[in-house]
Amino acid sequence: MSERRILVVAHAHREDTVDAAVRVAGLLRASGAVPVLAHDDRAELAELAPVLADVAVLGRDIALADIDLAIVLGGDGTILRAAELVREGTAPVLGINMGHVGFLAEIDRDAMDAAVQRAVDGDYAVEERLALDVRVKDRTGRVVYETWALNEATVEKDSREKMIEVVIEIDKRPLSTFGADGVVIATPTGSTAYNFSAGGPVIWPTVQAIAVVPLSAHALFARPLVVGPEHAVAVEVLEGGAGASAVLWCDGRRSHPLPPGARVSVRRSPQPVRLARLHPAAFTDRLVRKFKLPVEGWRGPADPMATGVIDAIPALSEAAE
Repeated sequence: MSERRILVVAHAHREDTVDAAVRVAGLLRASGAVPVLAHDDRAELAELAPVLADVAVLGRDIALADIDLAIVLGGDGTILRAAELVREGTAPVLGINMGHVGFLAEIDRDAMDAAVQRAVDGDYAVEERLALDVRVKDRTGRVVYETWALNEATVEKDSREKMIEVVIEIDKRPLSTFGADGVVIATPTGSTAYNFSAGGPVIWPTVQAIAVVPLSAHALFARPLVVGPEHAVAVEVLEGGAGASAVLWCDGRRSHPLPPGARVSVRRSPQPVRLARLHPAAFTDRLVRKFKLPVEGWRGPADPMATGVIDAIPALSEAAE
C-alpha cells in the first residue's frame, strides 16, 4: 500500500484535544502514514505542542487531492469544519468524539488507537450524506453569493425587534407567505441539529429528503414540510411588511446578509459529504443514546443479530459513538 496522507483536524482550545492531536500524529507516523494539518491548526497547536511544528501543511506541503482521509478530534462543529476543508477533494471524514454531544462522530476517544490503525489500513466503509447547494440573488436577480451546507441553510431575521416577511417556494411555485423569525432548510444529517430544536422531524440518514421548517411563524399553514431531494426550495425576503432584513447562515459557519428583496435558492448538491464508518450502527440506538430516551419495558429481540447490527471489532463497538 502506498504511503497514506491523513489530515488531522483539531483546535487548540482544549488541552485534551491538543494531547489527542499529538497522539494521533505520532500513531500515524509510527504506522508509516503522513499526518497533515491545516495551516491555522498547525500554527495554534504547535504553540502548545512544539512536536507538531514539523507536521506537513495542507495546501502547501500536501495537496488536498492527495489527502486520503480526514481524522477529526472534536464534536459536530469541528466535523463541519473538516467537511469544509475537504469539500473540494474526495477524502472522507472520520470523527473521534472528544466528549461533546453530537451525531456525526464515529467513535469515542477511548477507541482512538484502534481507530487510527484502521484508518491507516483503509479498513472503513464510506457513507455518503446529502448536502445542499445554496445560492443568493439580490432584488435584480443577480447572483451575489453561493455556498453549500451539510446540516442546514437558515434564513433568519437579523433584528430582535422585527419579524421578516417571507414567501416559500417549491419547484418555482409559491406555497405560502408569512411573517416569521426565519426558515430552516435541513438535510437528514441536520435533522437532529437546528431543525430538531425548531420542531422539525428527525429524518433517518438513509432517507434522501429535505426538511423546510418555519421559525415562530405567524400563519395557520406553517408546519414543517419534507420534500424529495429532486425538489428545489426557495425563500424570498419580501420588501413590504415590517421591512426587516435577514441573514443567511449555513451550518452555523458561513453567513451572508439578506436585504429585503433577496432570494435564497436551495437544492440538493451533486457532491455529497463522505463520512468514514468503522462499524455498522443502528440510527435508532444513536437517538436513544444521544437524547437519553426512555426505553424501559421494551420486549424486543435480545439477540443483536436480530437488529442487523453486528460490530466488526468488540473493542470499538463498546466505545462507539
